[in-house]
Amino acid sequence: MQTVLMAAGRGTRLRPLTDRQPKPTLPVAEQPLLAHIADGAVDAGTDRFAIVVGYQADTVRESMGAEHRGVPIEYVQQKEMVGTADAVRVATEALEPGPFAVLNGDVMIPRTGVQELFAEGPSILGANVPDPRNYGVLEVDSTGERVVGVVEKPANPPSTLANAGGYVFPAEAQEYVHEVEKSPRGEYELTDVLARVCDEFSVRPVSVDRWLDVGRPWELLAANEWKLSQVPSGSSGAIAETATVGPNVHIESGAEIREGAIVEGPTLIESDTIVGPNAHIGACSLLGENVTIGTGAHVANSVIYAGTTVDPQATLTHSILARHVRIGAGSCVQTQRHDGEPVRMTIKGESTSTDRASFGAVLGEAAVTGVNSSLGAGVVLGTERRTEPGESLLTDRR
Repeated sequence: MQTVLMAAGRGTRLRPLTDRQPKPTLPVAEQPLLAHIADGAVDAGTDRFAIVVGYQADTVRESMGAEHRGVPIEYVQQKEMVGTADAVRVATEALEPGPFAVLNGDVMIPRTGVQELFAEGPSILGANVPDPRNYGVLEVDSTGERVVGVVEKPANPPSTLANAGGYVFPAEAQEYVHEVEKSPRGEYELTDVLARVCDEFSVRPVSVDRWLDVGRPWELLAANEWKLSQVPSGSSGAIAETATVGPNVHIESGAEIREGAIVEGPTLIESDTIVGPNAHIGACSLLGENVTIGTGAHVANSVIYAGTTVDPQATLTHSILARHVRIGAGSCVQTQRHDGEPVRMTIKGESTSTDRASFGAVLGEAAVTGVNSSLGAGVVLGTERRTEPGESLLTDRR
């Protein structure tokens, strides 16, 4: 099976994390986001990848390389962001005649789901969700064995299967993508290709009970919670005698856990990172390369990119920090609302529920908080933005 991976988008809903880093390369546990869906395809038997790139294409190429687990990769450039069918049309330049799979590069799917998708083609992946009204929903026939169409955000969903961004198309679809007309919103839609395939072929629905569309910051945090639980325990770093390291913790070569520090799993600490004396690293934490956690600082359930520093006595939980951030000494992040409602974030100008009781802050690359400052729950501190010493930031500063 040849596989198209969709990785061209800008990831605007993840800003400021994607201001200087494309979404497919954002870290999820031990590897980039895109590599996880690629793993599923390799396990399912793919023999070649065509990766569609656009925004910061060179960074995606550097991240994934010329092959993934022995499977060769060819990169194709989508010059204009004019729809998913256009992305696949560009990808056909790198495909051989025959069936092919298309996988969204920003979804997390159990590997067994990808295996079944490949085995059942032509097929489409559907995620069982309790309320599918905010998704494209698979419409199936009376037997439940054939997809007859996809209905976008229906008021009365025809099933509980949300379109999960995984497809196996017949060879003929390589021609169909060249014949799609622009939709009313001015894009070439892959759902139009899917509709034609459903009319002309028997398309099987493949359902999964776990699926994550990583499009917003709290979903990136959830992706790390999922994958960190699968990272094997082990340490090739230096651990002080008085430090305490729990189970399900992986510490890479060059990392140091200093005197009195506590590290709880599941946690991944990458190379050349320092956890200072008496610091506390709580569960579900990812500390990237060359991160420094100061004396007595507390970090938990957070994703911290490479080169970031959390100064002494700072408290940081349920948060995401891009590269080269500095959290000033004694700074803290709030994670809950006083009314007990789920934390909200502003995404593309709209207040949006995270559906999480606890969620902290999102800091863009090279952001800095002054000493003893605080950030409210769901607040964004943008790329290269700052807070003053002692300041309490309760609204976004982008």
